[in-house]
Amino acid sequence: MSKRPFKNRLNDLDPKSWLKFQKSWFLHNPPPRRKDVLRHPAKFPETLVQEFIEFFTKRGQVVFDPMIGTGSTLVAALRAGRNSYGIELNPDYADIARQVISDERAALQISQEQCTATVITGDAANIANLIRTNNIPSIDYMITSPPYWNMLHARGAQTQKSRSEDPGMDQFYSEDAKDLGNIEIYEDFLEQLVEIYISLKPYFVPRAYLTIIVKNIKKGGKIYPLAWDLAKQLSRSYTLKDERIWVQDNQRLMPYGFGNAWVSNTFHHYCLQFRNE
Repeated sequence: MSKRPFKNRLNDLDPKSWLKFQKSWFLHNPPPRRKDVLRHPAKFPETLVQEFIEFFTKRGQVVFDPMIGTGSTLVAALRAGRNSYGIELNPDYADIARQVISDERAALQISQEQCTATVITGDAANIANLIRTNNIPSIDYMITSPPYWNMLHARGAQTQKSRSEDPGMDQFYSEDAKDLGNIEIYEDFLEQLVEIYISLKPYFVPRAYLTIIVKNIKKGGKIYPLAWDLAKQLSRSYTLKDERIWVQDNQRLMPYGFGNAWVSNTFHHYCLQFRNE
């Protein structure tokens, strides 16, 4: 009996590449950041984003990120040959993203007509209006990494300490009151973040996937389970399909609580996969 031919409805990958992506955890140590994007305090790597985009979409489809920072998602989509749109609250980061994308276009020799990569300056809380006024088409896939609450404001954070000594590096995303990274109460932050993701539902194509990259948060001697809270609350509107664990193994171990209490060095993120069903 002849073997049924492989038919891939989700992406353009061969079977071997498909199986490799199905591993529930993966190592990814980000390459060095471009000098012009170092200003942003929490950029996530284009190399990682591109792998997800290439698994969850086909060439020419539409990728969306409601919080693009300095443009990682759009750069990754451009490299993968996908159309992309992103929103950024901070006008300075939006300008950096536009320049980074322009440079990437020149390097790849891809025009806006060939592959869209559009940066929109605005507040993701006004998502319906931004999508309508900017003529964003139906979304095939979303990948994003939200602020990890107000952790950039935490006292004694090692990364913040080093950034404070360099005037060219931001310690916080912005001083805008609308910035989710400036909300003081965890429950308020979570509610507003969930509302943004739920408000996107009418704009996804049926069965579109959503990837949200997050960490659980340590603050004041306790854990705030951001990944688990998002998974539970968003399951009211989307189907939680799975998770992948992104592990970094090139970070230096710090002696938190040494000789006194258990405090782990957290070198992993949760890549939560939802589907619009």
